[in-house]
Amino acid sequence: MKVRRLPPGVDGREFTRALAAFRVALGPRWVLTEGAVGLPGYADPQPVLDDGHFGASAALMPGSVEDVRAAVRIAGAFGVPLSPVLPGRDPGFGGPAPRLPGAVAVDLARMNRVVEVDPAGGYAVVEPGVTFHDLAGHIAGLGLDQRVDLDGPRWGSVLGEVLERSAGGPGFEGADASPYGMEVVLADGDVVRTGTAALTGSGPWAPYGCGPALGAMFARSAFGIVTKLGVRLRPEPAARRAYAVAVPEEDGLGPLVDALRPLLRDRTLIGTPTVRSVLLDAAAAGGRARYHRGAGPVPDSVVRTLMADLGIGRWNLYGELAGAPAVIDAQWTVIRDALAAVPGARISCAEGGDGGAEHVRPPADEADGWLPYGGRLDLTPVSPVTGADALAQYALARDHAHAYGLDYLGAFAVGARALHHRVTAVFDRRHADDRARALELCEALVRAAAEAGYGVQRAHPALMDRVAATYGFNDHAVRRLGERIKDALDAEGILAPGKHGIWPRRYRGLGL
Repeated sequence: MKVRRLPPGVDGREFTRALAAFRVALGPRWVLTEGAVGLPGYADPQPVLDDGHFGASAALMPGSVEDVRAAVRIAGAFGVPLSPVLPGRDPGFGGPAPRLPGAVAVDLARMNRVVEVDPAGGYAVVEPGVTFHDLAGHIAGLGLDQRVDLDGPRWGSVLGEVLERSAGGPGFEGADASPYGMEVVLADGDVVRTGTAALTGSGPWAPYGCGPALGAMFARSAFGIVTKLGVRLRPEPAARRAYAVAVPEEDGLGPLVDALRPLLRDRTLIGTPTVRSVLLDAAAAGGRARYHRGAGPVPDSVVRTLMADLGIGRWNLYGELAGAPAVIDAQWTVIRDALAAVPGARISCAEGGDGGAEHVRPPADEADGWLPYGGRLDLTPVSPVTGADALAQYALARDHAHAYGLDYLGAFAVGARALHHRVTAVFDRRHADDRARALELCEALVRAAAEAGYGVQRAHPALMDRVAATYGFNDHAVRRLGERIKDALDAEGILAPGKHGIWPRRYRGLGL
């Protein structure tokens, strides 16, 4: 007989009573348990620990702000921990898995209304379940020549992308990158709006308001459940031009990043170009066995052969220009000349560029396809935008991966003032020792990156505490501050306990 999973510290009878209360508040069909179809979808989709370790005990599917308020009040009354879930969660970071094993998932996909679109104000107001595809379709249906001012996967939550800040995109690092006004349900069921959305009347959903800027506090945190968010819009460009640069040698990464930095700083280049490693691009074209069947990292001789076969570089830059054609022409002239100075650079452009246009779009990100039963575990160290730092980060990740017998698959999102390095450890999901090796590699990388001065921005639930531990200034003062805020806003410790290393008092120090 299968033993029912329970959240830590929650009595079985109390949990049963809580589920009954959730059913009354939300309706029976919107409360899923382990016997319900679909509940396995609320766990780590590519488990790096035992299957189901980071899994939910039940799932709630609220359809409104009032449903969310009812859910958190019931959870508080029974001491049941909750874990919000948004559409499109990245499997490399655990997907929909709760940090606290056994927490109850709060699936916000049903809350999928585009509440407002204000083209003059340059923003839209969305609920958590609105995907990039949904918002684009809604804007098109209104006949507006607008698009969301953020990059993200079509199936991903717009709100989630803003709060997690995982993909970069236009305005990623600028002063205007703060989220517009938001609506937040706190752990006691109270509802707060930030920015001018907090005006007594119907104010615009802008980030500006009196007093402290509270909106940013709810990004990448567990201090509340965001139920509405204002996101920036910009006019749909008159033209687009994709471009790519293939660089043949490992050390070409440094000159490439140094060439991009001034273009990004003076806004000749707007957006966040991505530089992908050779094996990451190769993974999209076919599995590892297509190129090499031996043990250990793929040899350099094989790498050079597949570069020639696939027509790619050791490093492959992908970007896009958007705007008026005359402006794009002027931008491209400056960008092309700057990138041409990178040793061995082969430049392609989709329209009016040199060198052909056959490789101007990045391949689909299918790193887990590198192995037949591949899973992925991702890290995102951040550093200054210099060629020296790019090469140092690459060497650190490559050498660690090779020491563990794994291939280096990675990419750099190059911003104006930060370099975001996404390192992917691919493992065979069938074998516990392979999963453990990938986890051990990433644990070692977290430590090594911190020692080199590179903080990790985002992590899988299995790594969150280790990442938080590296932010140790003044006896981990930033974590202690997070704990003080957590205890003040969420005294019962019910909202996403342990997310990014912030544990509430009831679970603190238990090693969960």
